[in-house]
Amino acid sequence: MIQRKQTLFLLLAVCAMAMMFMFPLATFSGTNDRNVEVKAELNLIAKDNPQLMEEILNGETVHMNQKEYIKVWPLVALTLASGLLALVSIFLYKKRVTQMRVVSVAFLLELVNIFLIFIWAVDVYIKKVSVPMACTDTKTTYGVGIWCAIIGLVMLFLAQRAIKKDEEKVRAADRLRN
Repeated sequence: MIQRKQTLFLLLAVCAMAMMFMFPLATFSGTNDRNVEVKAELNLIAKDNPQLMEEILNGETVHMNQKEYIKVWPLVALTLASGLLALVSIFLYKKRVTQMRVVSVAFLLELVNIFLIFIWAVDVYIKKVSVPMACTDTKTTYGVGIWCAIIGLVMLFLAQRAIKKDEEKVRAADRLRN
């Protein structure tokens, strides 16, 4: 049935992953050698210019209003894939084993996504902000987007546990009938 608690967890996971596109993952700020404050954001989709997304996907470094966006297509792809898998798994409620596998794959993709955000993207982005813009003290502030990714991961985990409990209940009922 769709009105199970794992459906709520999966819907919350999908909403959290969708919110990752709306909020910055991290904000970088620092002062350069001329005492000018430089700010940059790490977003999945750039918000300043609608043509900017095409430039990002082509791998070009774009300077716009003292913000630099890097090529983040792996993060976008992983976020979309894990969100779509979570959404598809809602409708697999009649096939709990398949639903558990799909949620497990979504969980692993989201885990890799968070790993890439923290290790790969943030590290590369600091190098792209501090070195080219001559910033001496770059500060990183993690934004709402990273928390949305972590909430999505937790919701996928809780959904996985709830599906497993349902499957155990069905198997126990089948044993009692036999």
